[in-house]
Amino acid sequence: MTARIFWFLPTSGDSRSIVGASHASSHHTRPDGYRPPSLRYLSEVAQAADRLGFEGVLTPTGTWCEDAWLASAALLSQTERLKFLVAFRPGLTPPTLAAQQAATLQRFSGGRVLLNVVTGGDDSEQRRFGDWANHDRRYARTDEFLTIVRRIWTEESVDFEGEFYRVADARVSEAPDPLPEFYFGGSSAPALGVAARHVQTYLTWGEPPQDAAAKIERVRALAHAEGRTLRFGIRLHTISRDTSEEAWAVANRLLAALSPEQIARAHRLHASSDSEGQRRMAALHGGRTDSLEIHPNLWAGVGLVRGGAGTALVGSHEEVANLVAEYHDAGFDEFVLSGYPHLEEAYHFAEGVRPILDRRGVTSPDPSTAGLVGAPA
Repeated sequence: MTARIFWFLPTSGDSRSIVGASHASSHHTRPDGYRPPSLRYLSEVAQAADRLGFEGVLTPTGTWCEDAWLASAALLSQTERLKFLVAFRPGLTPPTLAAQQAATLQRFSGGRVLLNVVTGGDDSEQRRFGDWANHDRRYARTDEFLTIVRRIWTEESVDFEGEFYRVADARVSEAPDPLPEFYFGGSSAPALGVAARHVQTYLTWGEPPQDAAAKIERVRALAHAEGRTLRFGIRLHTISRDTSEEAWAVANRLLAALSPEQIARAHRLHASSDSEGQRRMAALHGGRTDSLEIHPNLWAGVGLVRGGAGTALVGSHEEVANLVAEYHDAGFDEFVLSGYPHLEEAYHFAEGVRPILDRRGVTSPDPSTAGLVGAPA
């Protein structure tokens, strides 16, 4: 199966710095050259991704992000073929309302909506939204939530009584067509069980290929026991240039802008996170800056200060293509990529790396991207 390449919408703001608005906001500062997540700027990123042949874009969720449902609805009207992978937290939206929202957005977009289910691994962030369920109970709730949503889309009327939800005669006016696919990530045992039972694509953050492959093998076995087959995706940043030296110079500039205090503070937070995936990201670098290339052309520097996906593909276009192919050979068919800043890095990847992947058969050429214009100055 050829790989599908997604890009990312920086709905918490953008810049040429690893330290984004989310981290800066908590300290009442913003990085130099900060680009606020205005509709105009996000439209530029989405339209570039649309024009450059990316399969879709991930619209993230979280404290510091613009609302993913509303942002996606606004930007769908600004694009033509681009899909939107809308992230949302199931514990914060009742299942019947989520089924209705997704059905409406799918109809209005002409079938361009995918759903990224974010159960939430961090207690403090969940409590900001009024959710006090602990880690394992959140995954049990997600299990019920996905069961109900799927039934609402495929049955005329749904009655359900569980531990977390009770609905009677739940329905939507019309089922979405096609049914939105579920994407889902999580590293704990409860998370893997939910993935095996409910989702179409299991997502993980960018650990070295052999570790990432071992992780998805566990999910594959659990899904097989449920009589299901999943696809697998990986979330990575990218710094791709004409030469390896140019790319690593960019990575080193990003690193040079970080203070030891920023790194130490973020590492304490991430290493003690309730999220097993976040702790795994923190363990890749251990808060140190002297051994960040943890696999050839895989750099853990992003995770020094940023939560979530903490690794980047760094190198020449050929080297980055080699590592994408390595992950593809390990079982990953979907790549959700990002870079700082997101507008310019979309061009670097699409014009530099994507043609190599197309020639090798890792990805399929998109006829709509013939005659690409150059990146903006």
